Amino acid sequence: MKQLVVFLFLGISLLGFSQKRQVIVDADTGNEVDDLYALARILIEPSVEVTALNAAHWQTSHWTIENSMENSHRLNQQLLGELGLAIKTYRGAPARMYDWGDRAQHTAAAYEIIRQAKSKERLDILVLGALTNVASAVFIAPEIASKLNVYWLGTTVDFDKKIVKRNDFNPLMDSYALDYILESKVDIHIMPVSVASAMQISFEEVEEKIGNHFLGKHLQKRWVDHIDSGRRSRVLWDLALIAAYINPDFSETTTFTTSRDSGNRPIEFYHKIDAKAIYKDFYKTILAFEKK
Repeated sequence: MKQLVVFLFLGISLLGFSQKRQVIVDADTGNEVDDLYALARILIEPSVEVTALNAAHWQTSHWTIENSMENSHRLNQQLLGELGLAIKTYRGAPARMYDWGDRAQHTAAAYEIIRQAKSKERLDILVLGALTNVASAVFIAPEIASKLNVYWLGTTVDFDKKIVKRNDFNPLMDSYALDYILESKVDIHIMPVSVASAMQISFEEVEEKIGNHFLGKHLQKRWVDHIDSGRRSRVLWDLALIAAYINPDFSETTTFTTSRDSGNRPIEFYHKIDAKAIYKDFYKTILAFEKK
């Protein structure tokens, strides 16, 4: 009887450890090159199940294109096709939240966040661009705020002085959405761009490491086809956040109470990443992937 109890306990324990972390990913894939690399990494991660892939806009940018969210949505679906994966994709907000009244963008992405949040105790969301979709979901259904565990790339942080600057790209795409989330009960973990900047890499290095792999070719084509394809090196910003979420050992975090204009509450910030380890893991994972 004792052996049976031990066996059952071990079986239950192993089952628990084998369960995948579920996460919604929200990306402005059409904006930059880095989104596609980051998405590829998490979509093929064995320990994570992406339960929805939401498209985000970058319509506020001076160099945006018409229907930037649709552009992100199309690139998301193309990547899934390249990977041979069947994951639900949702259209997000076509632009930032509204200026008054019902400020939410009522979209499929926002309502999918609400649906999943109401069906779970906690919901992880990785946001690689503007916070419009998440903030709209909370605006529509405030009761879900305490259930959300949001990981976001944005801001520049002076950790010595505990000063948070919000004048980089992602905050500027929807400043109200950021304010709304900071002042809500959403649990938010922030990867500052001042930390993610350690992800500088050259085209030649990435090409040498994964250029002969079918997925690597798809990612490198994005680099070449982008409007600023002449750049021979760039920062793969979003890969820093994705890698830190998958492998916490690749990063260090610190928590401090932000100023009154930034929520006035404890927020966890990533303050250091191991870029070399992140890229080593990235290359290994890409090369090991076989299309299903």
